[in-house]
Amino acid sequence: MTVSRAFQVFAKPVGAVCNMNCRYCYYLEKEQLYPDRGSYIMPDDVLQEYILQHIQASTEKVINFSWHGGEPMVAGLDFFRRVAELQRKHKPADRIIINGMQTNGTLLDDAWCKFLSDEKFLVGISIDGPAEFHDINRIDRNGGPSFERVLRGYELLKKYKVVTEILCVVHAENVHHPLKIYRFFKQLKAQYITFLPLVEKIPGSDGKVTESTVPAAAFGDFMSVVFDEWVRQDIGKIKVQLFEEAARTAFKQEHTLCIFKETCGGVPVVERNGDFYSCDHYVDADHHLGNIAETPLVELIESDSQREFGKTKRDALPEYCLKCEVKDMCNGECPKNRFINTPDGEFGLNYLCAGYKQFFSHCRPFVDAVASEWKYQNLQKKISAGIREASKKKIGRNDPCPCGSGKKYKNCCM
Repeated sequence: MTVSRAFQVFAKPVGAVCNMNCRYCYYLEKEQLYPDRGSYIMPDDVLQEYILQHIQASTEKVINFSWHGGEPMVAGLDFFRRVAELQRKHKPADRIIINGMQTNGTLLDDAWCKFLSDEKFLVGISIDGPAEFHDINRIDRNGGPSFERVLRGYELLKKYKVVTEILCVVHAENVHHPLKIYRFFKQLKAQYITFLPLVEKIPGSDGKVTESTVPAAAFGDFMSVVFDEWVRQDIGKIKVQLFEEAARTAFKQEHTLCIFKETCGGVPVVERNGDFYSCDHYVDADHHLGNIAETPLVELIESDSQREFGKTKRDALPEYCLKCEVKDMCNGECPKNRFINTPDGEFGLNYLCAGYKQFFSHCRPFVDAVASEWKYQNLQKKISAGIREASKKKIGRNDPCPCGSGKKYKNCCM
């Protein structure tokens, strides 16, 4: 059996274990799933089995591994040296392996950064803006600030030329300072930025959210302000994930980010003991589909349960979303955020709907202009190809034009 679609596994080498205690972290509580602590690091036999199965399941030339947490660096540098060793051992000769790691950055030092550089890891580092915003939520186990340590780690990554993406959680405080946040990242010479809206539903409430949750409309304003500056100054210099996803619709390309895909289920989790869960936001008993020691990874990804999980995203969309003019850009976003009612009272609208609708409508003229330019450039290429073809062989005035337009040559490229 082979996987019939692109997938990206979030591998958790230490589960939810972390050296930080970020106020908004949704994964720390997953430690309760594994009360028998013992060694919290993924055992070598599980690691070997996972890497082998992941490689065997992949059908693309580039095989992507993603290491998440908790804090994956808690596993130690020797663990990841073992990862690289096993990947080299099992990698087919005609394939390429790329590793990504998401980290809070506080454990980075020269040895780590040299390894990450040598092994060409892609690193996502969490920074919520300048210290005044970052330290609101991103605190250590003693309740202390982390900004200075994170910034030191980021500078080390730059020193060793590690490809780095800044992951910024947009919450109720920093959302009101879009240019201050964005320009701070520009000062850091960021090349890749992802803005992650914070949504925390109060358990058991009727759609109520925490005080830290970003107001939906404010998030739309935040992204629109950043977008306008990016269009004026930074196209081609900085890649902002949300802008990249919006632009994909100009080229009729499928979204790469799971939250904007029509269906999901392609980003499951493999926990430190080999347990397989449907999604990083659904690591619970209801979405535990098995263990890779008992059921191969490819079968779990292709299972009916996982496919049904993915299709539910599309099938559960409210009528309000189906009629939305920016549906192709959003597709209802992540199901975990669908807990409010539509204007006509139907349940299942995404909490962030107002923000995404505002932003996608704001950037739509730009995306449409990109699409028009792309079509024009393609037309010019076809015309040029037609002229070159006509010059190579004798084409009559009334013959079909070689550019493929369907017109006669005399009425087209001639």
